[in-house]
Amino acid sequence: MKARTTAFLLVIIGLLFGTGTPAQASTTASNQMLLGNPSGATTSTANYANYLIQRGEYALSYNRDAGIPNWVSWHLDSTDIGSADRCDCFSPDTSLPSGWYRVTTSNYTGSGYDRGHMAPSGDRTSSDAHNQATFVMTNIIPQHADNNQGPWASLENYARSLATAGNELYIISGGTGSKGTIASGKVKIPAYTWKVIVVLTKGSNDLSRVTTSTRVIAVLMPNSSGIRSNTWQSYRTTVDKIESMTGYDFLSNVSTSIQSVIEAKTDAL
Repeated sequence: MKARTTAFLLVIIGLLFGTGTPAQASTTASNQMLLGNPSGATTSTANYANYLIQRGEYALSYNRDAGIPNWVSWHLDSTDIGSADRCDCFSPDTSLPSGWYRVTTSNYTGSGYDRGHMAPSGDRTSSDAHNQATFVMTNIIPQHADNNQGPWASLENYARSLATAGNELYIISGGTGSKGTIASGKVKIPAYTWKVIVVLTKGSNDLSRVTTSTRVIAVLMPNSSGIRSNTWQSYRTTVDKIESMTGYDFLSNVSTSIQSVIEAKTDAL
């Protein structure tokens, strides 16, 4: 119990002062956006619709008025997966600028929507502190249970299986469109959820190892009922399609000649 309490305090200190949690394995702030900043997010408080937050566990662009992240980006390999318990410790993001509304777990109570992780709890089980960081509400969007617990969860499990098999993944996820709000208008409900996964064999100099042959998985799923039993593979699409819907520029640190090839392909493995 003492160890868990200490770990939780480290998370709170990191959120208050922007230092993140202690670095270990791949959970360092420097590599969570290695492939690019899709929306050009910044740390300027004037940029309230595209506000950059960087932690050891993930980076994100936050939309103050929508109450959800625009996107969340993180790196995953086998060292991120361990034996830490899922903490179920949803908490408001105390690092947000003064005066900004801080979404709470109770904002989702009775809404009919899950508190849907973008960077999943299961991708950060190397320590209690890393797991707890995924429960900060700026990493959460309203997801219909059939989406969150159906094909979305299946893809999360598949991604972890790739990591434990000796790969490292660069993942970006978010929601797009709108089907209303919860919490008296404070939190937007995306009409779709999307995810982009770049798969590399584990190694070094990752950016230089992305080629026209690199596997890229892109999915676009309706955030609605009736899809729980569907496979994640049935929602595969292209990065280009998600870019056209969101206006984001994914993999912007990769050369444009390589981007033009891998962003136009639909994964078929």
